[in-house]
Amino acid sequence: MADKRKKKSAGKDAVTVVVMRLYVAGRAPNSIKAIANLEAICRQHLKDGYKLEIVDVCEHPRRALDDGVLVTPSLAKLSPTPGANIIGNLGDTSSVLAALGLPTTGP
Repeated sequence: MADKRKKKSAGKDAVTVVVMRLYVAGRAPNSIKAIANLEAICRQHLKDGYKLEIVDVCEHPRRALDDGVLVTPSLAKLSPTPGANIIGNLGDTSSVLAALGLPTTGP
């Protein structure tokens, strides 16, 4: 399930594209929740300004080990710098936004 989802802005304004990689374990419940939660956050807060790659560690275990991923679901923010990592189902929107360097909205 090496799934690549790309979203880029077609507008003329310079848009910072957040590049992320989400490591999941097949169809495990927390992995499914993490995908859904992250896609909702991206739709609401990043609109077209993100690139997301989903790596299934069950299908690509060497890739996860090479990238230092020992726990799933795990989100790695690759750019812009500084990078960040979040482990879990990404249900805490405020924590995810903070890790991505985005302003949080409300409690």
